[in-house]
Amino acid sequence: MARTRTALLSVLALLAGLLSLQLSGPAPRASAAPAAFTHPGVLVSRAQLDYARSKVTASQQPWKAAYDDMMGSSYASLSRTPQPRAVVECGSSSNPNHGCTEERQDAIAAYTDALAWYFTRDSRYAKKSIEIMDAWSATITDHTNSNAPLQSGWSGATWPRAAEIIKYTYDGGWPGAGRFATMLRNVYLPEVINGAATKNGNWELVMTEAAIGIAVFLDDRSTYDKAVSTYLDRVPAYVYLTGDGDLPKPPANSSIDTEAEIIKYWQGQSTFADGLAQETCRDFGHTGWGIASIADIAETSRIQGQDLYPKIQDRLRYALGFHTAYENGTAVPSWLCGGSVKKGLDQVTEVGFNALHNRLGISMSNTQKYTEAHRPSGTDNYFNAWTTLTHADNPS
Repeated sequence: MARTRTALLSVLALLAGLLSLQLSGPAPRASAAPAAFTHPGVLVSRAQLDYARSKVTASQQPWKAAYDDMMGSSYASLSRTPQPRAVVECGSSSNPNHGCTEERQDAIAAYTDALAWYFTRDSRYAKKSIEIMDAWSATITDHTNSNAPLQSGWSGATWPRAAEIIKYTYDGGWPGAGRFATMLRNVYLPEVINGAATKNGNWELVMTEAAIGIAVFLDDRSTYDKAVSTYLDRVPAYVYLTGDGDLPKPPANSSIDTEAEIIKYWQGQSTFADGLAQETCRDFGHTGWGIASIADIAETSRIQGQDLYPKIQDRLRYALGFHTAYENGTAVPSWLCGGSVKKGLDQVTEVGFNALHNRLGISMSNTQKYTEAHRPSGTDNYFNAWTTLTHADNPS
């Protein structure tokens, strides 16, 4: 009798444990944030900057050509006057465009000047970068209209790159750094941190890139963890692998869950192959933005010592290879986007190619051909800028 009662109690304890597990849901992800953040540490590290600077000083290619391209651009002009607005209003396709272009381009200019400072050690460039960042942090209060989250992502991905370099490498001081941090926390972060699950994937990916960069600058571990969680859910919903099954994974926290809804979300594409992206059949330009953010976020995570490349490298590898093959001239099959694609991947492959091919030793012939043919990469005037200079063949 006692043995039977003991067995019964064991069974009840097991059932209680299973019920508790069901009610509690899956175990939360471990913290992705480092115990202490590395600075500068958004997209580029000090070691990467030093490596690239040594190549430019030695007049080696492709770094010297990339440097000359950057320094010859309007973004490096010391006569540039920032054009901040209190409220940046951006509608669909930036219509209306009230400060949208000015904000994006001033952010790129601040980053360009920060890089120029680091490479030349001419304090005029650091001061110009500070002037631009201070002008915006003293002025902007909000983003409005339908593209507000996307606009905040584009600019918010770029500002922390500039701020990190200036704050942690320029010894002339930056009294306005605290106000700039407040701007990032109060104006940009609320627009990007909660994602955009039902939008095309390039939205949520660049918004997440912005959130992670802001988190690094603010030394904000909880924001960093939340952004990484969004990223790890979004990447599988943006790039398909055959292991996903017959259909791509739907975006997390969205209502897109039936076969019909998933196919519609994937621009009507119903046949799937390794590396196909959610926006491939829309156009390669928007797809390139998504791929760029996937690589940029992983690069920042690597600098911060919590490398996300192992978790996403297959999707990034196949996405790069899939799209560069068609950019390189591979015929488009009838099953893909009705037999026609809109090319224009742009210069978004350098960061991912360097990480996967040069650091991890993965063969990527299509991506290599495309990347080397498009050097030096300049800027798309949105958030991608000067990646041949900072990341080409960079082992650091």
